[in-house]
This record gives sequence, C-alpha cells and structure tokens, in this order.
Amino acid sequence: MSTFKAPKGTYDLTPPDSAVYLAVREAISAPLQRAGYGYIETPGFEQVELFSRGVGESTDIVTKEMYTLTTRGGDQLALRPEGTASVLRAALEANLHKVGNLPVKLWYSGSYYRYERPQAGRYRHFSQVGAEAIGAEDPALDAELIILAVDAYKSLGLKNFRLLLNSLGDKECRPAYRDALQGFLRGLDLDEDTRRRIEINPLRVLDDKREAVQKQLVGAPMLRDHLCEACKEYHERVRELLTAAGVAFVDDEKLVRGLDYYTRTTFEFVHDGLGSQSAVGGGGRYDGLSEMIGGPALPSVGWALGVDRTVLALKAEGVELELPAATEVFAVPLGEEARRVLFGLVTELRRAGVATDFAFGGKGLKNAMKSANRSGARFALVAGERDLAEGVVQLKDLESGEQKAVAFDSVVSEVLSAQG
Repeated sequence: MSTFKAPKGTYDLTPPDSAVYLAVREAISAPLQRAGYGYIETPGFEQVELFSRGVGESTDIVTKEMYTLTTRGGDQLALRPEGTASVLRAALEANLHKVGNLPVKLWYSGSYYRYERPQAGRYRHFSQVGAEAIGAEDPALDAELIILAVDAYKSLGLKNFRLLLNSLGDKECRPAYRDALQGFLRGLDLDEDTRRRIEINPLRVLDDKREAVQKQLVGAPMLRDHLCEACKEYHERVRELLTAAGVAFVDDEKLVRGLDYYTRTTFEFVHDGLGSQSAVGGGGRYDGLSEMIGGPALPSVGWALGVDRTVLALKAEGVELELPAATEVFAVPLGEEARRVLFGLVTELRRAGVATDFAFGGKGLKNAMKSANRSGARFALVAGERDLAEGVVQLKDLESGEQKAVAFDSVVSEVLSAQG
C-alpha cells in the first residue's frame, strides 16, 4: 500500500477504465470538430475575480465551492470551477473576436474543481468537455450546439436522457420579472442565506433543490409570463429548429441552472439512472458575460457535458462501448538473439499502425504466453533459435490456436491481412 491516497472527493483514472473516459471525450468532441469548433486549452487556475464577476457572487460555486489560494506575490487565484469564463477570457485576450469570422467556435476538455460533499456523480475534481460559440446572437447557433450534444450522446449509444429547455429572458424583460419574483419570495418562510439570495439573484431561489423550499414556490410568478416579444420569438425559433431536427425536449419553466450569466436559451440534459445527481450536462446563452469581465458586447452560447456523469449514464443503461484493442500483437522471444529480432519486428508493426507489445523482463515461454493472453492480443509472435535459423517467426492466433511460420520480411503484411 502507498502512504498516500487520492484526496477525498477525487479519483484516479487507470486502465482499463480510462479507455472508456477517453472514448467518451472523443465521442463528445467529434461532432464539434465536424461543425468547425477549434480546440482551446486554458490554465487550471485563474484570478478569483474572473469567476466572482462572471459566474456570480450569489452562486454556491463562488460562495461555497471554489478552491482559492494566495500566491507568494499576493495574487488571489482560484482553481477553475467551470470552463466558460476561462475560455471567454482567453478568447478576448487573444483577440479571437477580431481576427476572423464571428462566431468564434471553440471546444475544450479538462478537469474542474468544486468543494462539494462527495457522492456518486458529484466529485471535487471532475472532467468535462465543453463548447462555446462567441460573438453571434442567432437562434440557429443555440439549436446547433444543442443538436451537437444530442448527436454526441446518441453516438455513444445513450437513449434514456432528456433535454430540458427554458428561456431566461434578457435585460429588457428580466428586470420586471425580477421585481415580481422578489415580491413573491419575500413573503415566504426562508432561511437567512436564501433571503440574502433573493436580493442578489432571486432566480437562483427557483433552483433550490430542498423540498421545503420547493413546496413554498408553488404559485411563484413564471418568467414565461414576463418575456418580451423579442425573447418569445427567439425562443420559439430555437424550439422550431430543434423540432425540425428531430430533437425532443421538455419545456421546463423552472430551469435556471447554477450560474448567473445565462440569458435567453437555457438547457440541461438529465438522465434518470443517476439518482439525485441527474444532470449529465447543460448550458445556455450568456449575452452579457463578455461585458461583465471587461470585454466588448459579444453575445454567446455554450455548454459543458460531464464526462464522469456520462460514463455513469452508460453504466446505468448497460451500454458497453466498442473500444479498440490496446494490444493486437504480443511478441514472445525465446533467447537473446530472438529478443533482438522480435524487438525490431515490434517496432515495424507499431510504425505500420498495429498495436504491439513485447514480453519484457526475460520471461520464460509459459509466463510470456500468459502475459500475451492477459494483454488481450489476438496474435502472438513467437521465435526461438530454430525459427531464427530458418529465417521465420511463429504467428499464433490466440483465439483459434492456429499457428504458422512467417518470414521476417512478411510479418507486417501477414498481420495486416489477417486483421482484415
């Protein structure tokens, strides 16, 4: 046993499970790359103010969940709790909005950090793949991103997920709704923290998961009744585009999500196989975030999908991904000269695109063949002194048990043809 363990609420990704996580990341990013989204990577920590301004000082993320630190130089930094603010900051710093067409389309993948009570599907270190389309206000862009997420889930074989959809209005219609909601909430029996939230961002109270709070919210004014005509028309256009693309959704008038920057289109993907942590991903439009962090007006939309939770959803549905074999050929040398010859053939096979491994450590035939079988390889390459004298190696099919002699210079072509 090691003296050290992974910190509470975190996990290590190790083979063979890590191959599933890689496959999920690739499946989520593939539709984005086909749609013109370029890869971006940002630091694991940022200035605290980036998140307090953008994510919102009233959110649980900022008030309770951020990991913060002070550098020797006195800078206040935070491990990133989400991706959007960092990506927008990087895009503005690099002037991506000035050097090409708008929207700037970006995708990213990485680890994020929140101090939460650990439970299944909720970790203090977690993995997401995200996408942001920066600099355009267009319902087709909102629909595009939602469709790309749906296509990613479906490509993995997921079926039992649902899309929740709502509109949070904009700076024209939200103030009147905010006043009406605050008036309603002030009359409820709520704790001090929640009352403070009413004054900062009352919409966040609608997102409170506590049953005692939800019971009191019956009859609360709904944003849909306060949307201006422009927001109603915009939202209806998003709904029409999704319907035309065959994307089913559920209108959820209480859907707020936990970040303050959302405007208009807001959505969440949920999966009933995950228990209380049912959200597997989500996002929305954030037309004012650029200005909040000191940039120009850049209406934008994006999402983040949880890799961890997607893996849990796959398990809940019993979906097993078809993963490429980690090893297709395993070389077993018998003697020093065979080690030299087979090591050279291993290198050739790898350069030809064949996943190949080698019996390291001078194992005997019996133990080396056990290693070959454990590796999952379909073929074993075996060579001893007699084989070398004849200029051949033995190619053994580990599934059928068939074996044949193959000349050194024919090994690569023989393996490639046997793979079909």
